[in-house]
Order: sequence, then C-alpha cells, then structure tokens
Amino acid sequence: MDVLFERGQASAAEIHGAIADPPTYSAVRAALAVLARKGHIRHEVQGLRYVWTPRVGRERARKTALRHLVRTFFDGSVEQAVSALLDEGSAKLSESELARIRGLIEKAEKAKEVGT
Repeated sequence: MDVLFERGQASAAEIHGAIADPPTYSAVRAALAVLARKGHIRHEVQGLRYVWTPRVGRERARKTALRHLVRTFFDGSVEQAVSALLDEGSAKLSESELARIRGLIEKAEKAKEVGT
C-alpha cells in the first residue's frame, strides 16, 4: 500500500521492485488480490498488465489496519495496545510527543463526558 500511496498507481512488477527485501513476485500478486478483494485497491488493464490504484486514502487505511491489529493481537483492548507501545517506545518519546499524547487522552475524556 505504501508504494501505491507514494506513486498513485503501479503494476505488480513495479511494486515488487520498490519493496526493500521483497517477498516473491507471486506473494506480491497474492497480496494485491487480497487487498482488491477487501476493497482497498482496484486495477485497470493497461496493455498486458494490471495497474493498481488505492481505493481508500492513507488515513482510512491506517485506521482500518490499526483496528484490525488491536482486535487481532490485543483482544480489542486499546489500553493493552497503548500499554505495549508505551512499554516499547516511552523512553524514545520527546516531551512534546508525550504532551500531544496527554492532550489526546484529555480530548477522549472530554468526548466521553459529553457522550454520557
């Protein structure tokens, strides 16, 4: 998806060539087929090849992938996911990053108060 977001469109061969330490070409084509089946990308035929383009924006794709990751690896618990991220990366976070995270938490708390 990163290659498609960067280029706007690409063939399977172009995607394969743009990936550092890529899987096999067949694996790239299989991944493209899965992404197409899930509605994330589409193709058009140009000559003898398929050219792939994103159907969703980068931000929507990020959110969808993150929701799937939280469901799959953290039993749907946002708290567990955030805890894992902070355990791994909290020493690397700058004061400004920590302040932005605090701000996001405060915003979520206020939204919850309004919703209740």
